Amino acid sequence: MPNALSKIDVFILCGGLGTRLRSISKGFPKSMVRINDRPFLDIIINYLAGFGFKRFILGVGYKADKIAGYYKNNKILGLNILFSKEDSPLGTGGAVKKARRLFKSSTVLIVNGDSFCKFDPLKFLSLHKQRKAAISILLRKVPEIKDYGSIKIDKNCRILGFCEKTNFLKRAWINAGIYAFEKKIFNKMPKKMRFSLETDFFPKILEEKCFGFVYNDVFIDIGTPERYSRALDIFDRSSCLWKKLK
Repeated sequence: MPNALSKIDVFILCGGLGTRLRSISKGFPKSMVRINDRPFLDIIINYLAGFGFKRFILGVGYKADKIAGYYKNNKILGLNILFSKEDSPLGTGGAVKKARRLFKSSTVLIVNGDSFCKFDPLKFLSLHKQRKAAISILLRKVPEIKDYGSIKIDKNCRILGFCEKTNFLKRAWINAGIYAFEKKIFNKMPKKMRFSLETDFFPKILEEKCFGFVYNDVFIDIGTPERYSRALDIFDRSSCLWKKLK
């Protein structure tokens, strides 16, 4: 399977407006904010490339030229980086749907461009194949879920439902923003161009084989100034993590 990862496309969602991070991003897309003088998106790409992935499609929108210009001028040896551009915001679902024409592999790994998970994609995709899943979602456990919707799974990790934000549950599984899609599932997507994976798509395809993959390791989100500050702190404190990502 390690060699097979080079045949699997990776799609990174990095077209968001990032309005909450504008005071820090200063005219750049939020996925391009700096972590120790390095674009955050670079960290994601290099981490996944370290497992053998070779072909990356970047879903760009806001300030797309900043991302495209950087990767055209700073080619990463051995990687093929393509771009799927949104002329107007399409949401997470619309962005994936638009990029479909660029996917070559039957399975596609989809990740968010404003968060980083330290996970093993080989195990994630191997279990996805073993279960013959249509969609697999990386799940992480949080102590409080008042800021998140939660995901209900059975003993075999099959996804049973998606729950709205609540103050009543203390520990629960939430969506970590990393997915494995089989290309056949695109036929189940809404006909409209603009929609959300999380609210408009996933809850409506539970009759398909949708599974969760649970993990409990580093998660970094840079979506707000506070979270970005915590991300800097994590990288400053975790020298072993930073060395692996260089």
